[in-house]
Amino acid sequence: MVRINLLPHREEKRKQRKAAFVALLVLAALIGIGIVLLVGGYNARALAVQEQRNALLRDSIAALDVKIARIATLKQEIEALKARQQAVEDLQGDRNQPVYLLDELVRQTPEGVYLKGFRQDGQRVAVDGYAQSQERVSGLLRNLSSASPWLERPDLIEVKAGTIGQAKNPRKVVEFSLIVGIKRPRDKEESKDEGNDNHGGGKAGTPAPAAKAI
Repeated sequence: MVRINLLPHREEKRKQRKAAFVALLVLAALIGIGIVLLVGGYNARALAVQEQRNALLRDSIAALDVKIARIATLKQEIEALKARQQAVEDLQGDRNQPVYLLDELVRQTPEGVYLKGFRQDGQRVAVDGYAQSQERVSGLLRNLSSASPWLERPDLIEVKAGTIGQAKNPRKVVEFSLIVGIKRPRDKEESKDEGNDNHGGGKAGTPAPAAKAI
């Protein structure tokens, strides 16, 4: 027996396909929303973790800045203490400078040179005197610049012809004025150490014969 379906089956299939398509769209939308929520949650968590790390880094940097400031303050205090200690040592060493100065002037003054006076201003000493000739003055300058462990950097200020003695029997001399530096004990020790390093600890030359200073 032949059966004939007179119902609108095409319309029914169309409705079924449409329902399936809508269901598929809803499922895709739900999946998309889920993915977005998962990605958003992951990003939010990652941002939160990074913010915590940044906060920790900021706290650590702030703590280091405080420590660095304290270290800088300590360094300044240490430098100030060293400066005060050095000033005290210099004052203690400078008390003996007049003794060293007189001894070195007598030792380094060659024959034919007579000192008539000197004035100390800090680490510089002005010396006035007479000499039999300009060569004697040059010898004094050489002794002060190379043979003296306490005196250094002599600078000739003035040299001129002059006379001394009685008016009836004057003697021609060379008047001179010079400035020479006097070392502090610590400067002398540094120069000695440098000399030992450069010359293997060799001894300095013998100074010129001493003359009487007046």
